[in-house]
Amino acid sequence: MITNKSITITILFVLSLMGAYSIYKPFLLSIVVAMLLTMATYNLTKKLIKYFNSRKLSAIFTSLLLILILFAPIVYMATTGVGYIAKLDVETINEVTSVVQTFTQKIPYLKEWSQIGLSDERIAGYIQESTSYMTTAGSAGLGFVKNMILVLIFYFIFNFYGEGFFDLIRALMPVSRMKSAKMIHEVSSTMEVVFYSIIVTAIFEGFLFGIMMSYFGFNGLLLGVIYGFASLIPVIGGAVVWIPVTLYSWSNMDANTAIFIAGYSIVVISIIADTFIKPVIIKVIKEDLLKSTIEINEIVIFFSIIAGMSTYGFWGMILGPAITSFLIAITKVYIDYNHKEQSKLIT
Repeated sequence: MITNKSITITILFVLSLMGAYSIYKPFLLSIVVAMLLTMATYNLTKKLIKYFNSRKLSAIFTSLLLILILFAPIVYMATTGVGYIAKLDVETINEVTSVVQTFTQKIPYLKEWSQIGLSDERIAGYIQESTSYMTTAGSAGLGFVKNMILVLIFYFIFNFYGEGFFDLIRALMPVSRMKSAKMIHEVSSTMEVVFYSIIVTAIFEGFLFGIMMSYFGFNGLLLGVIYGFASLIPVIGGAVVWIPVTLYSWSNMDANTAIFIAGYSIVVISIIADTFIKPVIIKVIKEDLLKSTIEINEIVIFFSIIAGMSTYGFWGMILGPAITSFLIAITKVYIDYNHKEQSKLIT
């Protein structure tokens, strides 16, 4: 029975949520990402708490581990990569475009495109546009660094308070404690599989590319890190890295090196590693290492990452699968509830 007291409490609770949203709105994305990362590393945190016999030490260790695995490579890529970009001059750009124009002379459609799209006037325009993009990227990069720091802070807080935080979420959900625990478990298990799969496959593919780049005298560590993050972009990720490297090698080294880099990137990484070895890695992580029993399909996870990154950018690879798994979990609860209500009406 709904009483005046319950209505008053509900209104006050809704108003407090609205007030909190207005205050914490700038930090909402960082809070959600940190919460999902906490869910992804929940089992690891429990083992560390048992090992250290201290929740604080466990929270510090997992935060340092997150910095080492996720954020340190981004900072290294940003700082070192800027130095290499600054060394690119107009002469190098002209050499590369000249190679492309020569290559496309024998291909009818590409010949017309190269004559128009790679003319001196167009190249000057591209350089001018890229300068403005670099300025925009710089400001966006500062925002991303701020978000990274906030994610780390909230991640430490969530890990420190851990179980109490998840108990609060379960208590707030308008379903039975058993169903709320099951929903949180499904989201947490999905995030765990996605998080570890992303980390392992990115390191694996980045390692393969970096080793090959080191053999030809490039900075293998930098290009490996860049390729690892680029591989997170489904379908076209690796091509964003190996195509420019191939063109540079063709114009500044020799054709055989460029052909080998392109062939190695396509056959060894894109076909063998990404198509055949990556699903095996995901299966091993899911079934053997994490002992996960979630039923969400790998294809659904794949498309949820695409959708998430197209909407939220970098953090979409975490938000996409989490939102999708929560939608699947709440749909199951709704179907079960609706089925029971229909059964009551029949009886």
